[in-house]
Amino acid sequence: MKIAIVGMGLSGSYLSSRLSTDHNVVGYDMHSKDNFDAVCGWGSVKDILEQYASTCGLKFEDYVVHNGKKMTVDVNGEIIDIKLNGLCCFDKKQFIQDMIKGKEVVYGKFVNKEILKEDYDLIIDSTGLIRPLLPKIENDLLIPCVQYRVKFKNPPYDDFYIKTFKGLTGYFWYFPLGDGIFHVGAGDYLRRHNDELSTFLSKHPCEILKKNGRPVRITPPRLCEPFFNGKVVGVGESIGTVYPMLGEGIIPSLQCADLLIDNLYDFQKYRDKVLEHFKIHYPVYRFIKSKIEGKFNLPLQLISLIRIYRYMKINETRYGMDINIGNLLKIVLKA
Repeated sequence: MKIAIVGMGLSGSYLSSRLSTDHNVVGYDMHSKDNFDAVCGWGSVKDILEQYASTCGLKFEDYVVHNGKKMTVDVNGEIIDIKLNGLCCFDKKQFIQDMIKGKEVVYGKFVNKEILKEDYDLIIDSTGLIRPLLPKIENDLLIPCVQYRVKFKNPPYDDFYIKTFKGLTGYFWYFPLGDGIFHVGAGDYLRRHNDELSTFLSKHPCEILKKNGRPVRITPPRLCEPFFNGKVVGVGESIGTVYPMLGEGIIPSLQCADLLIDNLYDFQKYRDKVLEHFKIHYPVYRFIKSKIEGKFNLPLQLISLIRIYRYMKINETRYGMDINIGNLLKIVLKA
């Protein structure tokens, strides 16, 4: 087939690398090649990304800039230390660039959907938040986020640090990138994130290397339909695969891309596989939404919390950290 992939973030670049073997693939990205960046904290799980890297002929270890040992979580003043097992930071921008090395990519162009339909057999919307090629999502839940890339002479923390906002409406993050460089960012539904960042950066002077930001969609796939429309099919955050509890979308977007590859000629089956694979996202979303709206009730939602805990515990290696019911309850009840 002749395939257009719109949005050359992680899932789009991965799909370009994989599908180019058997199809005529052209990637499109609205940013210029020089201005392209991989927006997010660059944290994910080493062993899982090694599997994806190898399918693209890459060695993931080459991109790792920090191996985490401990995550410090500040929940309304109470400190929780979580042991890490594989959580790392990696050079996501370079990883993306190497996946599409030698592939045909058109940069700096916002494409017209109707023109694409004339020229291609299949159009993949991997644009993430903006989703311009698929119908608008009703009642979309977005968390505004801002992130700085900074350099400290005296870093306040050597490893991962997280601080939750009251009501679990978002969190502040601090991710090490090596050589005194860190991603420091925050996202909050109630828009307290800029004040939190300003306070932190004033308390801990540093050189600001770059600033970026965009909202993150935590609406789950179940509420992001349709996933496809005619020749157009969505993948990753464009169809709601970010894990609502953590705001993490790297591994889910790649998992979703694999589901599309496996069901490239049957969109209905792809839709069913996505809903099945990401079904845990809906109860997590409902839990987060109840906290945001101040409607959380532990007795009523205890079964959902146990289900979320069991899912994360069973898939502990996927999250790269020890999953502990006591820590989960502390975060839920104190935030």
